[in-house]
Amino acid sequence: MTTTKNIKNYTFPDSKPHYMILDGLRGVAALLVVLFHVFECFDWSPAPHGYLAVDFFFVLSGFVIGYAYDDRWKPAGETKRARLTMGGFFIRRLIRLHPMVVAGAVLGAVCFLLQGSVRWDGTPVGIGWVMLAMLLGMFMLPLYPGAHADVRGNGELFPLNGPNWSLFFEYIGNVLYALLLRRLPTRWLAMLTVVMACMLTAVALHDGYLGVGWSMADGGLWTGMVRMLFPYSMGMLMAREFRPCKVRHTFWLCSLVIVAVGCLPLLWGEMSPLANGLYDALCVIFVFPMLVWTGASELTTNATTTRVSTFLGNLSYPLYAVHYPLMYLFYAHIGFHGDLVPISKLADVWHVAIALPVACIVLGWLFFRYYDLPLRRLLSKTYIK
Repeated sequence: MTTTKNIKNYTFPDSKPHYMILDGLRGVAALLVVLFHVFECFDWSPAPHGYLAVDFFFVLSGFVIGYAYDDRWKPAGETKRARLTMGGFFIRRLIRLHPMVVAGAVLGAVCFLLQGSVRWDGTPVGIGWVMLAMLLGMFMLPLYPGAHADVRGNGELFPLNGPNWSLFFEYIGNVLYALLLRRLPTRWLAMLTVVMACMLTAVALHDGYLGVGWSMADGGLWTGMVRMLFPYSMGMLMAREFRPCKVRHTFWLCSLVIVAVGCLPLLWGEMSPLANGLYDALCVIFVFPMLVWTGASELTTNATTTRVSTFLGNLSYPLYAVHYPLMYLFYAHIGFHGDLVPISKLADVWHVAIALPVACIVLGWLFFRYYDLPLRRLLSKTYIK
């Protein structure tokens, strides 16, 4: 039997052990996002709620940030590890996150050019605007709808790698954590979490779902902040109050719940927006925190669970960061320009639809093994004292 905290592939020499089960669950959620994006162009999807995996990421991020860093801000002599400075925290987060941000922007530009460099409506886009969009993406600078560098014409914050919107809000969450949230007494943090839960529910019921935040259109920045702040603050609150309970075999059970959440069919009919919005809110407010708490509680794992969790944990972030540019090639192949493709079309491209997630997994692993991990280790040795 092995402990649930994974000590492999650390970037920083003074890192706390990782919760292996949580790393594995992050990988399951990343695979669900890939499945959602492969089929979002069709009028049927096996994972219509797959976008909720992003909200699971936010809960998990808040928990991990609180677990990893809360005890590092205390004055020297009051913490067992070296005291963390504001600059040191931001350097660590940039080393952890930004190499894949850069890789995703570059890969997005390459794939966009390969698919013909055209917007959704077929309008050609000059290479200069593509390069500007890539540069903005590399520096995590969002675009407003209608900007010339909005090369896909879809109003995305990051048109060359759409999922970067969640990393943008992750960065904002990191800044808020360092400047404010870590300083809040637990009671105040709990009050903030309750307030944000109410706001999240209001957004979900108003919009009919929680797939918001990827664009500045229709108040997207505000709804994206709400979508990030509740799960992020909930995760930090759980890290402060976490007490493990005796749970066994949680990885497989929690994985099934994550998949079930993403694969539940959308509800149709007159009340469907209200019902789907309520479903999304309940999953984020109750189900995902329960999964994180349970996943952090398992004390031991067998060899199979250890191998699977380690592989999925290592794969999760690179897979999420680089999979979407491949969708540009797939969408161009099937002629998807914004209007949903009938499911009958899937019969003609089923082999591509099956091969695409496999290609994303292989690409994500190659980036992890030969780019992300070596670069993070090099940067850690250079900048982490």
